Formats: sequence, structure tokens, C-alpha cells
Amino acid sequence: LAMNFFAYWSSDKIALKMAHAHPVTEQEDPELYSIVAEQARLAELPMPKVYEIDSESPNAFATGRNPQHATVAVTTGIRLILNREELGGVLAHEMAHVGNRDTLIMAVVATIAGAISMLAFMAQMSAIFGGFGGGRDRGGNMIGLLVIAIVMPLAAGLVRAAISRTREFQADASGARTSGNAYALASALEKLEMGTQVRPMKVAEGASHLFIVNPLRGRAMASLFSTHPAIEERVRRLRDTRPNF
Repeated sequence: LAMNFFAYWSSDKIALKMAHAHPVTEQEDPELYSIVAEQARLAELPMPKVYEIDSESPNAFATGRNPQHATVAVTTGIRLILNREELGGVLAHEMAHVGNRDTLIMAVVATIAGAISMLAFMAQMSAIFGGFGGGRDRGGNMIGLLVIAIVMPLAAGLVRAAISRTREFQADASGARTSGNAYALASALEKLEMGTQVRPMKVAEGASHLFIVNPLRGRAMASLFSTHPAIEERVRRLRDTRPNF
């Protein structure tokens, strides 16, 4: 709990350092500031801090423990392949993460997953050193503990990934609603997916879930444990003409 509290309180600093991001002033990039300010206003959120990542891989993420301490970061590569409307859709998605308090949600999920992993580790150690008791039940105890040690971390990982995917879908929906341009976000996601396939980003796997699309080589990462939904499904939902936002 203490470790996760520290991680939540310092989540923005940790994430920005892992992504090798640096601050950008309004004087240095007035166009980017203008787009961020517009999406923050549409989402009725405070203006976040703006950071840039020197990478040709196109991507973006948001972090911060609450809307008053939020930060959005974009790579230099994203500016090369998206037009203003598409970049606005991406930043609307990131502001949605801020407004939906996804940092807090994922901190709680991480706490639960961490507790489960610790219990599984304890069960593993107990099995290695002979279980909780002796006699005829000792073998059964060891088998049970080994099952717990294997199944619990897998279950925790599945739940964590599923919740992360749910938050991505929700951020897509919220961003499309506030920006008023679901098609621009859908187009941006397709371009970002292709861009990250060609130029995967050199970033720690522990930070990959922060980005709007998986910064690692995407297709190989697709699985039940993926923290990102399939781009095809995200685009389909955004382009669905029914009023599902």
C-alpha cells in the first residue's frame, strides 16, 4: 500500500522520466499549446503541463494524480503524421483520461494486483518449504499452494489488463464526445498504429500502458494480457454512427 501510494503521488514524475520527456513552453511551441488549451477548455478541465518526447515513434500520453496536477506528453513523431484535427482528437482522449481519474483507478488496481502477487509469493514460499502442516495432508497442501501461486498472479494480470482496456475505450468515447470529432480520433488511431509498427518506441514495458497506442511492436503484444484494446475495435466503435457516446 505504501509503495503504491508513493507511486500514485509521484506518478507524473515517474512516467515522464521513464518516457524521457522534457517540458515545452508556449513560446517554443505555440501551436501545440493552442491545441492542448482548446481540448482542455472543451473538456472543462484546467490547462495541463505540456511535455515532448524526442522520438520518431508517433504516440502520446497523459499523467498526473488529478486534473490540477495533470501533464500531457506527445512525441515529435506524432506531429509529423497527424493533422490538427487528428492531434486534437488524440489530446481529447488524453484529457479524458485526466477527467475520468484513470490514474487513480489504475493505482487502486495496481494496489490490489500487488497484494495478490504478494499472497501468491507467500504461497510459493510455503510450498517450497513444505506447506503449512505435515502428515497426510502435506502433499495436498503443497499442490494447493502451488496452484494458488500460479493462478493468482495470472488472474491479477488478466483483471489489470482488462480494466486498462476498459479505460481506453472510455477515454475514446469521452474524447470523441468533448472534441465533437470521433472520425478524427479514429483516423489518428489508425495512423498511430501503423506508425508504431514501423517505428516502435524505446520505452520501458512498465510505462507502455500509459500511451494511447501500444508503443512496443504491437501485433506481437496482442493477447489477453495486453493493456490496449485492438485498434480495429476502437476505430469501429468510434466510426459507429449510432449515438453510443
